[in-house]
Amino acid sequence: MPFNLLKYGLSADYPAEVDLPPPVELKPRYDVVIIGAGGHGLAIAYYLARYHGITKVAVLDKGYLGGGNTARNTAVIRSNYLTPEGVRFYSESVRLFKNLANEFDFNIMYSERGQLTLAHTDATVRAFRQRAEVNTHFGGRTEMLDRQQVAELVPTLNMDPGHLPVLAGLWHKDGATARHDAVAWGYAKQAAKHGVEIHQLTEVQELVIEQGRLTGVKTNRGTVQCGCAVQAVAGHSSRLLDMAGIRAPILSYPLQAMVTQPFKPFLDPLVSSSALHCYVQQTSRGEVVFGGGSDPYPLYHTRSTLELKESLMAAALEMFPFLAQARLMRQWSGTTDMTPDYSPIMGCSPVDNYYLDAGWGTWGFKATPICGQTMAALIASDGKKVPELIQPFALERFSRFQQVNEMGATAASH
Repeated sequence: MPFNLLKYGLSADYPAEVDLPPPVELKPRYDVVIIGAGGHGLAIAYYLARYHGITKVAVLDKGYLGGGNTARNTAVIRSNYLTPEGVRFYSESVRLFKNLANEFDFNIMYSERGQLTLAHTDATVRAFRQRAEVNTHFGGRTEMLDRQQVAELVPTLNMDPGHLPVLAGLWHKDGATARHDAVAWGYAKQAAKHGVEIHQLTEVQELVIEQGRLTGVKTNRGTVQCGCAVQAVAGHSSRLLDMAGIRAPILSYPLQAMVTQPFKPFLDPLVSSSALHCYVQQTSRGEVVFGGGSDPYPLYHTRSTLELKESLMAAALEMFPFLAQARLMRQWSGTTDMTPDYSPIMGCSPVDNYYLDAGWGTWGFKATPICGQTMAALIASDGKKVPELIQPFALERFSRFQQVNEMGATAASH
């Protein structure tokens, strides 16, 4: 082993496989330009190339691969939503996640651990019963637990936090986590193998629209012509929509999280409480992650605040008081693009050849595979065949008053 390691280190020709090819110049034209090299943009590129044979694709990002919200989330995967449309959509995403490592031949560290959402009032218990029925009917694995079952599932949980005793819990067996950057790199690696170009540090400055039809994209590295383009830029969705002249009900809010020093394993499920505005999970490395609701004011900046840290820690200690002496290692923030009904905007736009993947709020990571698959199918059909799973999430639902209301479906309310 030492000799082989030395031989490998001194070799001029490394046998290791390179994940991504070296950067290249932008071509004058592409069939598809994808704005945003996060999980969604890379997934769309991968499914276009592998399953639809569309390989003349450029993925553009003003920063670096997976450096936006993909790098700033808490990597939760689940499908326990409120509406039939939401449950069907996210259940399919969970199904795809389970086989993603095999499809990539790339370890995304997928770990099915279950998610427990706490009910502190009789009204919440009634709402959870309905939610469990909807999830079961439309393909999710969700059930109600009584107080004793909750205590047995999470022995370290404080069952009587202040004035909010735990009455019951919503147990979602499909709740899981995965390594967020591994998901992005897995999609990027496989997309590049199929001929997709990934251009980092390439900022879109203007969308070239002629007579209501998108024909090209102007960047800091030059203008490229394209058959169509799709925006997948998460918190900056409204800025791209402004460039396209499209009105959409999206506001961007900061969303913060933090993590402690590592501990020996004590918490397997993900535990959340919308009443306390907090969720807690322990990573495979032993760190304890805390997350909560969005900041109460629109802002594009990804900065952390002492105010949120104090309120989030107070809520977490209500659930797990013994963590009072834990030391925080880091705190971070992402930018969430929120819609009025807390559901995404997917599909065609008022501009011909311009597709929307926006409005994901706090649930974008868990939708990565199914978003890539459905948006790729839509683009491959030239916008003529909208996949059934994303038809309810069209932009037109707001003018038709057909919202898909997922308010309250988050692990911590916003």
